[in-house]
Amino acid sequence: MKEPSVAETVQAILDYLRKNPKAQDTLPGIVQWWLTDLPVKPRAATVKQALDKLVCDGFLSEHKGKDAQISYRMKNPPP
Repeated sequence: MKEPSVAETVQAILDYLRKNPKAQDTLPGIVQWWLTDLPVKPRAATVKQALDKLVCDGFLSEHKGKDAQISYRMKNPPP
């Protein structure tokens, strides 16, 4: 099986966030925990491209923690 494309990874992230709208995690956490429904885990570089697209499109926001790690979460999660 081949690695998911950026578009497929974007869709998997959006699917995860529909089920978990208040989720927030770093790139390594997203690779490990958010994409478990995909048959093949995408490379971190592919996930990063997908996250960048979602940030650029206004779906996600980036937050720099005290430890300087970047975490991602839905820009406007439901209450």
